[in-house]
Amino acid sequence: MSMIMRIRTILIAKALIRRKKMLDQETKKIIDSARDILVGKLPSPNTQVEQITLAMLYKFMDDIDQETLDNGGELSYFTGDFSRFGWREIMRSSHSSQERMNLYIEALDKFYMHPSLPKAFRDIFKNATVPYRDPEVLTLFLKEITKFDYQDSEKLGDAYEYLLSILGSQGELGQFRTPRHIIDFMVKVVRPLKTDTILDPACGTAGFLISAYKYIVSSNENKKMSYEEKKKVLNNITGYDIEPSMVRIAEMNMYLHGCSAPDIHEYDTLTSLDYWQDKFNVILANPPFMTPKGGITPHTRFFVKSSRAEALFVDYILEHLLSHGRGGVVVPEGILQNETKDFVKVHKMLIENGLYAIVSLPVGTFNPYSSTIKTSVLFFDKTFDAKEILVYHLEHDGLDLGKNRNTIEENDLPDAFRKIVAYRDTGIVSEENKVSWLNKEQVSNNEYFSLKSRDYEFMVEDVRYESKPIGELFDVSKGSLQSTKNIPGIYTFITASNEWKKHNSYTHDCEALIYAIGASGSLGRCHYIKGKFIASDLCLILTPKRNGPRVNLKYYNLYFNFLRAEMISYLARGATKVAINQKKVKNYAVPYPLFEEQERIVKIAEERKLEISNLEAKRDEIIKKIDNTVQTIKKLIV
Repeated sequence: MSMIMRIRTILIAKALIRRKKMLDQETKKIIDSARDILVGKLPSPNTQVEQITLAMLYKFMDDIDQETLDNGGELSYFTGDFSRFGWREIMRSSHSSQERMNLYIEALDKFYMHPSLPKAFRDIFKNATVPYRDPEVLTLFLKEITKFDYQDSEKLGDAYEYLLSILGSQGELGQFRTPRHIIDFMVKVVRPLKTDTILDPACGTAGFLISAYKYIVSSNENKKMSYEEKKKVLNNITGYDIEPSMVRIAEMNMYLHGCSAPDIHEYDTLTSLDYWQDKFNVILANPPFMTPKGGITPHTRFFVKSSRAEALFVDYILEHLLSHGRGGVVVPEGILQNETKDFVKVHKMLIENGLYAIVSLPVGTFNPYSSTIKTSVLFFDKTFDAKEILVYHLEHDGLDLGKNRNTIEENDLPDAFRKIVAYRDTGIVSEENKVSWLNKEQVSNNEYFSLKSRDYEFMVEDVRYESKPIGELFDVSKGSLQSTKNIPGIYTFITASNEWKKHNSYTHDCEALIYAIGASGSLGRCHYIKGKFIASDLCLILTPKRNGPRVNLKYYNLYFNFLRAEMISYLARGATKVAINQKKVKNYAVPYPLFEEQERIVKIAEERKLEISNLEAKRDEIIKKIDNTVQTIKKLIV
């Protein structure tokens, strides 16, 4: 290596290992001002980030050259034909705004072919352009970037993270961002080591990768790592992303955190085979689980044959961990309970590849850009032969669940961390508040390998009575009439709501139970009917099974309504549109007392209901007397 290159490398190393604890207000002000200048011409936040990325790197290159020169070295970037593009040169007051814009645009266009630029720089400048032609705006913008002092490169890294974080907090770039505290929590649980190879297969801005690096270098045993040791750690970190602009942003973010050659690839994880053979010690990710309209056409190497991004990403992660690998991934909670063939295979893969903990996050954790989707974090370790899966029901993460996610005192993340790590390291959790368990053998015996804990918690069994599936006691059919097609008449029309309607025809003349399965607010509500009726297509009709066990329908009407919440917890499916599956209703086991016992219970219940009605009538009479007395007193006073 030449003397010049050694000086340049030392200067970059010095700059990259000088750290500042907090982002100062001046740096925030520069970022905010730069965005304010651009927003009139570039309303897209993604484009703003790209332009700030390019300008930051441009300025940083010039600073490196100048410091190299001050220390007796020679320029690397702005020499020869490129000398006229130096930052200080283009910012000379003798240049008009138009001349400055012309130079700046030409420089961005030529940097990709610069012979001395590191690959990371060339990748960032690839296809770079200025998507507006207002020289005055560009001049104002560049003057803000000039205010950065890159003698302490941690300020640059902090500035960049601040830029990405404020965009994410406003719902911009939402598909690429995971809240920092969730990332750091996942990294702490997975506990990457300095010798680990680490992957994020949908890396976005490289948040997981940078957090993993920071965790490694801040660990007690690594606090005295040399620059070369840190460089080795960074060389073990890999990211893929399908979006070119995200690749540039991720590379910039990695570079500003000390990685001189970021291993970030523009790569379609689900359809390309280029890196299929690569496996890793650690995988951390929050993949974009939005399947495009028409689905995905993946290659044929996946174990799960699916066109759904949700299934394919989990498959990819599990197949690309080494035999002793471990990781954490954010998933929509619907994945855990989906009963289609693709997802049953995914559940089975998770069980067989060391899934040991699930953290159920509250709705709103990913506000404001994913406010309605319930999500979970899955942790797996192929070396941990756990017989049970710990499920932690996280209620608070230190921020409220509103759009702005303001700080609050309540925070379950430290408790979740302690319990998950204790379970992984010792197999024991001493205090089980907010914890439930999934027995892997029980899950494996489930038809769908369901990973929803409530599927097992609320299988109601009454030890006093034998249990029977609903399908053994009742014929179960679906209602036939859409509410919007109702024609008023003399016959009863039963819907999911409390209020019944009338229709001009009927489909049944019998005793039956009507069970709501498709109206979210009325889900699980049960009606008893005897006579001529027609039922909504959002309901199931339960009639006593011919030659089946004798049933008192009033008893099961009471049972379904009193146990409504527990039954919904087991039967309901869906992330946004919740419904109950007819097959699951048939398979749901309920107590079966002898017929005489059913009648006795109904008799007691009806007597108690009559008592309640009488007490309510007396209450109303007493309230009326009190009101009359109050009015009499009022008249006397007035």
